[in-house]
Amino acid sequence: TGYYGDGLNAIIVFAACFLPDSSRTDYNYVMENLFLYVISTLELMVAEDYMIVYLNGATPRRRMPGFGWMKKCYQMIDRRLRKNLKSFIIVHPSWFIRTILAVTRPFISSKFSSKIQYVNTLAELREMIPMEYVHIPDSIVKYDEEKCIKRRMRTSCLSNDPELASVEQE
Repeated sequence: TGYYGDGLNAIIVFAACFLPDSSRTDYNYVMENLFLYVISTLELMVAEDYMIVYLNGATPRRRMPGFGWMKKCYQMIDRRLRKNLKSFIIVHPSWFIRTILAVTRPFISSKFSSKIQYVNTLAELREMIPMEYVHIPDSIVKYDEEKCIKRRMRTSCLSNDPELASVEQE
């Protein structure tokens, strides 16, 4: 959790890599209580505008929350919290997350949909929000570094091949 702006508005950081494994026998119970904890924390922290940063990188599929859970969360968040949410930033979005959000877009309000932003790197995130009060877990930092190294390698390989470089520039 961190803050931004003159009014010290909350930045809520949610790292999916720390969610419980869906193979747990008490998975539904744990997720239900996690949701209640998150909502009660938001109720206490959020008096004004706030943003949520959802760190998706370094999260195996079995730890990602399911569609049903996300839908229930959205429906149970009270109107004031939905209204005060200024931005829902998804860092390192997977194809699964993008697909879920694309499929659910017709069922959620256009106001909420417009608040969703995809960010591919921590460097992009730094351009959007002040990071001095935001803690990013080491596993996410490492994931981001590895992803950036792969991207640079792919880009340098493309730029060394004249045919591919010309395709990349188009």
